[in-house]
Amino acid sequence: MATVQNDNPLGHYLKDRRTRLDAARLGYPMTRRRTPGLRREEVAQRANVSITWYTWLEQGRGGAPSADVLDRLAGALALTDVEREHLFLLAQNRPPEIQHQQTQDVTPQLQRILNTLEFSPAYVKTPDWDVIAWNRAAEVILPDLLSLPEGKRNLLRLVFCQPHMQEKMLDWENVARFVVATFRTETAKTNVSAYTKALIEELSQLSQAFKSMWLEHDVRTHGEGTKHIQHPTLGLITLEYSAFAVDGKPHLGMVIYNPVTAKDKAGVRALMVDATGNSSPAALRK
Repeated sequence: MATVQNDNPLGHYLKDRRTRLDAARLGYPMTRRRTPGLRREEVAQRANVSITWYTWLEQGRGGAPSADVLDRLAGALALTDVEREHLFLLAQNRPPEIQHQQTQDVTPQLQRILNTLEFSPAYVKTPDWDVIAWNRAAEVILPDLLSLPEGKRNLLRLVFCQPHMQEKMLDWENVARFVVATFRTETAKTNVSAYTKALIEELSQLSQAFKSMWLEHDVRTHGEGTKHIQHPTLGLITLEYSAFAVDGKPHLGMVIYNPVTAKDKAGVRALMVDATGNSSPAALRK
């Protein structure tokens, strides 16, 4: 009876992925090829590692490969993103570093999920706190953010570069500190990009408050909490929020708000019913 192979999980995984490759499609001759997939020396050559060391890896004797080598092995074995992540988990007990991406679109499916949250404001953001997608409820509850021009629709810019927000936002300083600390945590996970550095420089020049808070090096996670908003129509409303990672797109996060009291819920519903005009998410992006 076969047993589960767990004594050398990395080696078994490498061998399995290697034998699944189509040698002919990759341009290798099929003569004298008695086993499926690629040979060990072919994978080693594609990954630019020695055949001896690659053989040791499959045999469980190669030690822990570096991230650079794992990336080359992932390319040599034509691994998908989820297969590459599994490779890193087997080899280093951690996922690969998240690469910073300047994503400006979400899938139609994800936008439809946002739209089904009819009375719960929700949006999708990048680690830099650029808001790239939202639903109709967010349009009516968070008008200050979504009224910013395309390319500038950023929560940090809203908090620190719009003078009226300090008067309009209850407990502004604590909110600002939370945003900065979470921004630091999230961007650190994605390798600080040139875009992120430029944003930090811009905010530091425009806002002494941001510059001071950034130099404090505080870190936070978004998680869950309660937010109080002074809405131009509803007055003071209270929202609970939860933040979620977008599976398959680790650089994106979804934040969903839920009105807390019956009065808050009724107010949001009334705004949704009364909202008129062409204010769809697509229209606001133009």
